[in-house]
Amino acid sequence: MQFTESWLKSLVNTPLNTQELGDKLTMAGLEVEELEPLAPEFSGVVVGLVVKKDKHPDADRLSVCQVQVGEGDVRQIVCGAPNVAEGLKVPCALPGAELPGGFKIKPTKMRGVESGGMLCSGKELGVPSDVDGLHILNTDFPVGGNVRELLGLNEMKFTLKMTPNRADCLSVWGVAREVAALTGATLNAPSFAPVAATIGDTLKVNIENTDLCGRFAGRVIRGVNNNVKTPQWMVDRLEGAGQRSLNALVDISNYVMLELGRPSHVFDLDKVQGDLTVRWAREGEKLKLLNDMEVALKPHMGVICDANGPEALAGIMGGDHTAVNEGTTNIFVEAAFWHPDAIVGRAREFNFSSDASHRFERGVDFQTIPEHIERITALILEICGGQAGPVLDQVLSLPARKPVTLRHARAEMVIGMPFTVEQVKDVFTKLGFEFTAEGQGAEVCYVVNPPSYRFDINIEEDLIEEVIRVVGYDSLPLRAPMGKLKMLPAAEGKIGRHAIRRQVAALGYQEVVSYSFTPEQWEADFNANTNPVRLLNPIASHLSVMRSTLIGSLTGVLKHNLGHRVDRLRVFEVARVFEKDDKVQDGAQTVAGFKQTWKVGGLAYGLADQLQWAAGNNRALDFFDVKGDVEQLLHGRKVDFEVFEAANPHPALHPGRSARVLVNKQPIGFIGELHPKLAQEYDLPQAPIVFELLLDGLNTRKLPAFKDVSKQPVVVRDLAFVVEQSIAAAQLKKAFTEVKDDNLAWLKSVILFDEFVPKEEGKGLNLNEKSLAFRLTLQASDRSLTDADIEPLLKKMIDQAGQRCAARLR
Repeated sequence: MQFTESWLKSLVNTPLNTQELGDKLTMAGLEVEELEPLAPEFSGVVVGLVVKKDKHPDADRLSVCQVQVGEGDVRQIVCGAPNVAEGLKVPCALPGAELPGGFKIKPTKMRGVESGGMLCSGKELGVPSDVDGLHILNTDFPVGGNVRELLGLNEMKFTLKMTPNRADCLSVWGVAREVAALTGATLNAPSFAPVAATIGDTLKVNIENTDLCGRFAGRVIRGVNNNVKTPQWMVDRLEGAGQRSLNALVDISNYVMLELGRPSHVFDLDKVQGDLTVRWAREGEKLKLLNDMEVALKPHMGVICDANGPEALAGIMGGDHTAVNEGTTNIFVEAAFWHPDAIVGRAREFNFSSDASHRFERGVDFQTIPEHIERITALILEICGGQAGPVLDQVLSLPARKPVTLRHARAEMVIGMPFTVEQVKDVFTKLGFEFTAEGQGAEVCYVVNPPSYRFDINIEEDLIEEVIRVVGYDSLPLRAPMGKLKMLPAAEGKIGRHAIRRQVAALGYQEVVSYSFTPEQWEADFNANTNPVRLLNPIASHLSVMRSTLIGSLTGVLKHNLGHRVDRLRVFEVARVFEKDDKVQDGAQTVAGFKQTWKVGGLAYGLADQLQWAAGNNRALDFFDVKGDVEQLLHGRKVDFEVFEAANPHPALHPGRSARVLVNKQPIGFIGELHPKLAQEYDLPQAPIVFELLLDGLNTRKLPAFKDVSKQPVVVRDLAFVVEQSIAAAQLKKAFTEVKDDNLAWLKSVILFDEFVPKEEGKGLNLNEKSLAFRLTLQASDRSLTDADIEPLLKKMIDQAGQRCAARLR
């Protein structure tokens, strides 16, 4: 929201200077984002009168001008502007002048001709201009006058950063109301005097859908002249608010929108066929808007139609067909209340936003529509002339504004300081709220009827905010917190998320942070999720669902880096994933719920190590490299890796190079190589290795316990087994370590040190078999172990291997 200081002060008599006013607004919640003059700083620019213009002898596009810059002071200036002409008054930068950007003017020669200054365009001065070339000044400006002062460029411009709840301040009048409430200054309301109808012409408007439009008012005005020039005072205020002057009728409509916060639209009446109808759009209808965009309408979008079809997108933008132009003589002016729920998000579906949609989707005053029609009419008749018909106002379905109760004691408790009843009443009076006070002392309750322009007043806390906002946040006492804080012990067995991040980073992975909303295709590809959690209002059309896995996001990071020639990557992310979770209530009714789960996901791609000179060391990363990283993260826990069942593989992983990760026999995630079809689909030169683990499987650990170091010698036994090739080494190892024997504590380690797969029959192996050799280390803490001690334990291990894995000693 932009406006000039003079415009604001024409509506409210405040004695505050510019900086004080900006500080007061910011402290009241209307943040002043920028406070700057209308044009960048420049000096030494005066009004110059072009008294003579000659062609440059050596340049076709240059002119040699004689410019009067003061009484009896005529200077020769070479100019290349196409619109320079005798008799024009233009800005002239004299030698020594400094233009925006630090550009200094000094005498020079241009193609051999002396030039004592520069004639300036609007762009060179940082002021808006609608001509190509020199900025044309008013003929009333005195020659030699200071251009900056004559154009009022020293005036300050406010830019407010409005929060979405304060739609009432998306106008200069709304900000003036706030200033009056904050300072006690007097308001100078614009004139809303009724304009007498001099003709009886009307245009019938049919409202078919009251859930779209709650109130509609309009009037016919005939005989207007849209070729007149918009008054300079209005142009200056529009430009100060960031609006470009177009034509008189459009300028008046924009001016009233900025002044009062109410968007309106002006139809060329001669282009309207039949009556107007307000309704929801129909499938297949199209409309060309004022911004030259042709849009395909959807049934949840409101339109204003005539007999030929849609002529305006309700509450957003008018149509090109009925737009006013220089030849317009008869118009229909409308102002309406569009329900915010019927406007919100519609413009963003077409990837644009308009001043009208920005206001209507937040809520616009629905009680003052006739007064604002009178204001627009008065300006049109004053500037463009014409004759006005009667105002037709249809009140259909207005929002019900329920009274809001504020308890005095509650306000004091929340704000943290005492108030008198008179203070609270004074706040509501200054804000223009209708209220009653009931009760005595601290038991006083205020019942407030919110004004029609304050859509943000709905609950008690909203009124509490208004009280401290107007009283002033700077009046809050400086006090230390009164609550008693207690330091709670942290469980030693619990690991925080930041500690887990550091652990993963220590393994050479870099953390990434990506959106929780992803393309729907990623959910289908990486998690076979055909029913994801959908967003009601996505920030972009392709980011329409919440992710249930981190693998898609990590693959997107990989693809982005490959596009920037990064060919070795290790990244991870710790974040929530989102899944649907149906819950049963009262043992019968099933309702849709959502489940948020913290996970850590990782991706590794490229060489196993940095590129180096040693031969044979530049090998590609494989499954076992990342498996080692996962084992490091789960160090100290009982970890198992299980191959996915053939009937139930992971949809995103290579079926022969992936596994489930189990801790204490409970699945906590998976690890594997990305499926070849996905690597091809996402145009990856090679498949990365990925893992995803539940954070709950990582953030608990078994605390270390003291145990004597045995002084007894170790006993080493090597056992080689023959098993079918489908049997994993982990299955065989698991059989050893789960033997039921009181002496199993002697088994300190089981390490696979050899695997032999025959290429032909012989050596005691069939082609469908393989040999796995394990080294078993045994040690007792109280004595040296003998063969008599060890053999019964080894026999049980061998027997269990045979039972579970059909293994036989080689």
